Amino acid sequence: MAETYVSGVAGRYATALFELARDAHAVDAVKADLDRFSAMIAESADLKRLVRSPVFSSEEQEKAVAALLAKAGITGLAANFFKTVAANRRLFTVETIIRDFSLLVAAYKGEVTAEVTVAQPLSEAHAATLKQSLDTLTGKDVKLAIEVDPSLLGGLKVKVGSKLVDASLKTKLNSIRTAMKEVR
Repeated sequence: MAETYVSGVAGRYATALFELARDAHAVDAVKADLDRFSAMIAESADLKRLVRSPVFSSEEQEKAVAALLAKAGITGLAANFFKTVAANRRLFTVETIIRDFSLLVAAYKGEVTAEVTVAQPLSEAHAATLKQSLDTLTGKDVKLAIEVDPSLLGGLKVKVGSKLVDASLKTKLNSIRTAMKEVR
């Protein structure tokens, strides 16, 4: 985890929650609850407004969050955390907190995410082969985040951390085009 840093208000909250969850041996349970809350935000315009808008008082946010947590079955450490964030008027940072917490969990578990862009959707067999190759290359458990971009024409782009491998047909054709212009 030494290589993952989160900063700002959200980073401090995420780090505190991660340390509490780790000490309670509840990292997976807390992550599942945070993911569930994040999905609720994504699905509800009213919840997004509650989370992001400064017009709601901390009391209103606390009451609404408590009701939502009870409805979603989110209890324990995650529920207390969300209530504390609402009471401290920091609910507007909750989406960033959840993202930062996920980064800390991934680092703790030795996971890394590879952002893969392909021209056409990958079959399960190709995705499994790519994951296995990246696992071997990085020495870590790689999760694939696959995006389809037909403008690549063929091939793929893989970004792991700050390293990018661009083996797309579009890039190769652009390189040939540039080389042809230089020959003239």
